[in-house]
Amino acid sequence: MAADIVERLGELVRDRRWERSSAAEIAAAALRDLIMEGALRPGTRVSEEVFTAPLEVSRNTLREAFRLLTHEKLLEHKLNRGVFVRTLATADVVDLFLVRRVVECAALPLADAAGTARMLAAVEHGEAAAGEGRWIDVGTANIRFHQAIAALSGSPRIDELMRQVAAELRLAFHEMGDPRAFHEDYLRRNREIVDRLVAGEVTAAQDLLTAYLRASEAEMLAAFATRERGEIPTSKPGA
Repeated sequence: MAADIVERLGELVRDRRWERSSAAEIAAAALRDLIMEGALRPGTRVSEEVFTAPLEVSRNTLREAFRLLTHEKLLEHKLNRGVFVRTLATADVVDLFLVRRVVECAALPLADAAGTARMLAAVEHGEAAAGEGRWIDVGTANIRFHQAIAALSGSPRIDELMRQVAAELRLAFHEMGDPRAFHEDYLRRNREIVDRLVAGEVTAAQDLLTAYLRASEAEMLAAFATRERGEIPTSKPGA
């Protein structure tokens, strides 16, 4: 495992030690965040030998963390082979976007100044990363933007749900080819949604989000269909 991934895992664990969670839950959260940030690709083997030390847990605790993430559909156990980061299927994409439409489109009209500020911060992080050519980080900022939309609901349960959705979305992002071609147009759309909210045009922002999710789902389903036909994917914008 690359040294930067080991270092990042340590940071994620330390950031969560204040939480009233079990060691297995903290380890699972660190691995989930690592997946969401794009560091662990679909099909990557996550072995006890490699991850026990960086997560600072016992093997039994790590196995429990693996079980938690398997339940969340982020990992899968392959008989006699080990535990792997899951590869999503078309049905997963359809279901993920159903959740996103139900949650995000309902949450957006609840935007207040603090929530809009969190959305704006995510947009600005994405724009800064794009300016430096860090397109994987643009993807992470995009995920944070949509988590900020869901957080407008004020529900810890929805926040927890969207953490899982965010990690699964990152797994889907890996199917989309060149990250710049994938994220660039949707970074612009994120800015348009925030600008509408700042202007007090909530209905217009909601219409933009609805169109955004519809277009994004279509792009992603097309990419998955290409993969399932065994063709080389052509990079298209999406989110």
